[in-house]
Order: sequence, then structure tokens, then C-alpha cells
Amino acid sequence: MEQDVLILGIESSCDETAASVVKNGREVLSNVISSQIDIHTLYGGVVPEIASRKHVERVNYVIGQALEEAGVTLQDITAISVTYGPGLVGALLVGVGAAKAIAYAAGKPLIAVHHIEGHIAANYIEHADLKPPFLCLVVSGGHTHLVQVQDYTKFDIIGCTHDDAAGEAFDKVARAIGLGYPGGPKIDKLAKEGNPEAIAFPRAKVDGSAYDFSFSGVKSAVLNYLNGCEMKGIEVNKADVAASFQQAVVDVLVERGIRAAKSLGEDRIAVAGGVASNSALRAAMQEGCKKAGLELCYPSPIFCTDNAAMIAVQGYYEYMAGNRAGLDLNAVPNLKIGTDKYTQIAQ
Repeated sequence: MEQDVLILGIESSCDETAASVVKNGREVLSNVISSQIDIHTLYGGVVPEIASRKHVERVNYVIGQALEEAGVTLQDITAISVTYGPGLVGALLVGVGAAKAIAYAAGKPLIAVHHIEGHIAANYIEHADLKPPFLCLVVSGGHTHLVQVQDYTKFDIIGCTHDDAAGEAFDKVARAIGLGYPGGPKIDKLAKEGNPEAIAFPRAKVDGSAYDFSFSGVKSAVLNYLNGCEMKGIEVNKADVAASFQQAVVDVLVERGIRAAKSLGEDRIAVAGGVASNSALRAAMQEGCKKAGLELCYPSPIFCTDNAAMIAVQGYYEYMAGNRAGLDLNAVPNLKIGTDKYTQIAQ
């Protein structure tokens, strides 16, 4: 009888301190998340220094809680996986330091996990039949990528944003219309009260790059619209602005994703990242995939935002592929997806 592989995952790339225990790459035994949203809301966005300090305060607690909820001890754990990039360097260093200390003290293998590859892996948790190859649309606060998942540890970038990520544009527009932080969920909620066709915001295309994205233009168009209304004394319907902006972003994401999947011969699309929990994006992707004859996968909202379960899941596949990190592992805040991560560690 094969022995179960238990991975302890640690995530601290931004403002969530998280730890999780996952069995055999698919079964989540615990998923503990300590969020800092209330703190950073006071400042209208994440303050890196504050985030780092809070990670230091909470990392040991969430790791202990994850082990307790899973009903295991460190000796039961097969390997330790941790996010080492991309993200805020100070925040990443807290998780990496904790993972290295535990791996050394417990004599366990250390697994380095790319944060975005972790988001992709979140889809494996609730879709037992999902396995590579497939196309994944990764949409978060810092990233917008179309990734062809060739294998569990092999990724090719098909398209990416040339400027703002979709989630970043959501946050900036939310701030401009007075919704505050975090912007994505607040725009999603307000947009339900508005008309998505009220204002004609642009859908940008990138010349010579059929699957790339650009969201700075639609963000600027919203800001110009708001400034124009203010100068002319016109009352702004915030719900219509939110709905129209959201629809412009969703249209581009869905169109690029479905076109890429059909062009590459993929029969399924997965969606990942914080913006994957956006209700308008989910509905539009479902409708678009149905018309195109494509299967659609996406995680539950708890696995869309930053969490350690996804890091443990990807850590499992890295472990099974024989990938190991040394105790000289460092944080890489600008880590690229789709290349040899262990080469980047050495650099």
C-alpha cells in the first residue's frame, strides 16, 4: 500500500498569512488564512512594511493551527512547500524563512512554489478529473496571464498584460469612484445595481499580440469620464460606471481566453486568481464556453484569493517531479512563470 504524501504549504506573498496541509495533491485537510484586509483598508491598499510585520506576528500561529486542524504533526508531514515569488519581498521572506527553519528542524524536504503556478493548481482541489494539458486564464491583482499548462510543472505563457493587471485596474477604478479597498469585490457588488451598457468604455487590443492584454486604457477612460462629469457638473451614476467598466474588462478576458483555447486545440479552460471569483466573469465565461463547446473549471472563492492550500497542491506535484530547494532558498519578488524556477533560485 502506497504511503500518503502530506504537504505543508505556507503562503505570505502579500497580505494573507496562510498555512495548509494537503494529502496526495488533491485533498485539503486544513486551510488557515489570517487576512490583513481590515488593516490595509485604512490606507486604501497594501502597505508592504505593515504586511511584513503582521506576517512575522502570525506565521507561527497559522502553521500550528493548520497542523492541528489537519490532525497531524510535523513528523507526519512529507515535505514543506512555500511561496518564494512573485510578491512583496519583505512578505515573501517571512514565509520562506519559516519554511526553511521548519524543513531544517524537522529534517523534511523543502519545495519552492511559484505563486501563480499555485493559483493554477487551486483548480485541482475541486476538479478531480482535471489534469494537464489545459489552458488557464490567471487573473489577479498583480497578474493577467493566459497560460498553457503542458504538465503539472511545465507552463507556457501564451498571453499577458502589457501594463495594468485586471485586478489592479479594478482597485484603481474602485478608488476613483469612492469605493475603497479591496476594489474587486466592491465593484462586483455595485455593478449588479448598474447598467453594463450605460457607458462605452474601450476594449483594448495589442497590435501583433492576439492573446495579450492592456487595461491601462480602460482605467484611464474611466478616470477621464469621471473628471469630465465633475467639470460639467454632471452627477455620476457610480453603479453604471462600475457595471460598464467591469463589462469592458470581462469582455476582453473572455474573448481572449476562448479564442486562445480554440486556436491551441484545448477543450477546457480553467480560471484562477483573485478576480476568478468575480461573478460577472464567471457568468460570461460559462456562457462563452458553452457556445464554444469548451469545458470550464474554476475554484471556489476561498481558493481564488491567496491561500496556502494551492501552494501545498502545487508543492505536491513539484515534490513528485523530484524538485527540491536548498536551505539557501531566497525570495524572488519578480519571479517569472514558465521558466526553470530552480535556475532562477540560483540567480
